[in-house]
Amino acid sequence: MIDPRIKIRHIACFLEVARLRSVVNAADMLNISQPAATKTIQELEEVLGGALFDRSRRRLALTPFGEVFYRYASTSIAALRQGIDAARGGEEAAVVKIGALPSVSARILPEAVRKFFKAEPGINSRIVTGPNSYLLSLLRTGDVDLVIGRMAEPDSMLGLSFEHLYSERVVLAVRPDHPLLGEREFNLGMIDGYQRLMPTPGSVIRPLVQRMLVAYGIGGQHEEVETVSNAFGRAYIRQSDAVWFISEGVVADDVAENYLYLLPVDMSETQGPVGFTTRADTVPGFATTAFMQTVREVSENMRGAGPVASAAGD
Repeated sequence: MIDPRIKIRHIACFLEVARLRSVVNAADMLNISQPAATKTIQELEEVLGGALFDRSRRRLALTPFGEVFYRYASTSIAALRQGIDAARGGEEAAVVKIGALPSVSARILPEAVRKFFKAEPGINSRIVTGPNSYLLSLLRTGDVDLVIGRMAEPDSMLGLSFEHLYSERVVLAVRPDHPLLGEREFNLGMIDGYQRLMPTPGSVIRPLVQRMLVAYGIGGQHEEVETVSNAFGRAYIRQSDAVWFISEGVVADDVAENYLYLLPVDMSETQGPVGFTTRADTVPGFATTAFMQTVREVSENMRGAGPVASAAGD
């Protein structure tokens, strides 16, 4: 038997604090006071007999004890959600919940969703976008059925499975009349005097971009703007000399239509696998399985098209 002192509110509060790394933010999301959230976590730690969070840092971090409990707690909540949906039947069970990174949202999902609705008109889709860490937290708790995007680092994949669909690189996008497009022998070091739009810390592609900058001797923190907003990125670089490090899929259509250009630099070292991430302990339901097959078909067509080409010679 589970210790009767552990309630659903304890698990819900713990998972929210773990996801947001903040008791204050978790309390806001749960619509409770900060003292109430703090007390709930303390009660859970007393029952379990160990500290769940390392409170010595600026932002809360899970202890090794907390990491272990998180994996099992998130799985239990996900299973409970799945059971409730199955028991209710009807509309609740006829929704496929998809977490998608921005590059997938722009490049694959529009065609996949269109084909899916045509093939399965009785099933609705719910699409959530955001950074990879956020989407994986939703996957673990069952708030999404699968995540489509770059494969996360190995330490984030415990209890999860990955299916490769295709590979994608990071590109360097600029406005059509950007000064760097006129350089005869462009190299990455030439961006040193320009403002950079960078992926946010914690994003999958951030370490790849940082390694490239270090390799070319480009200093850090030079008027950097960190963003995961595609709408902001597109608007900002089209009215400035900023250069944008972004996943290829996000700007593929913009480049094809000559709204944006790619700087002619070899970005092959940023190539990485894109695919499905699912929970290893559950079998996807009919709606999720049908949607995944549609995405596979769209991805197969995209692989045949090859990488995005730039009018600047990339």
